[in-house]
Amino acid sequence: MQKLEEQTLFSDEESRESLALIEAALYVAGRPLNLRMLASITKMSSTKLKPLISMLVDDYSKCDRALELIELDDGRFVLQIKSKYVPLVRRLAMRPLLTIGPLKTLAYIAFRQPVLQSNVVRVRGSQAYAHIRDLRSLGLIKTERSGRSRFIRTTEVFADYFNLSHEPRLMKRQLEEVFKALENQEDEPEA
Repeated sequence: MQKLEEQTLFSDEESRESLALIEAALYVAGRPLNLRMLASITKMSSTKLKPLISMLVDDYSKCDRALELIELDDGRFVLQIKSKYVPLVRRLAMRPLLTIGPLKTLAYIAFRQPVLQSNVVRVRGSQAYAHIRDLRSLGLIKTERSGRSRFIRTTEVFADYFNLSHEPRLMKRQLEEVFKALENQEDEPEA
């Protein structure tokens, strides 16, 4: 891969500034960003931006750091903590995105999607209306009218936030694995 000094598309200062801006955008977003979004932030064309991002991905892959910059299958990029460090630093997070009630409602929706809102309320209780409103405002779910009924599905934001597939069948399999792992943790006696 080309080193920054060998990059001929930009001056060294312009390249360093662009790389720093890409890194800052990915850090602040906390979710995958596509090339178009990064191009709008850096005010660069996608053709000029792609080699810079590739250099940054390569740089992160060579460093022994806690963060990694990866390109997802759909061409988006994400800056994240390497999975081996997540359990060690999770408790330091400021606060969880969701409390347990909305999280359970979200899990039910994700696993049963597309699911009727009336079924969610029947299973989760009347508080599910508030959960659904909050989850929708966070962009984690979307509702679709079908006659007098509302169907609820998760969004790409949900899949990105929880590092799940965008494809519903694969997402359900991933969720099954998570639920099984959680059950196994609950079954283990505490030391």
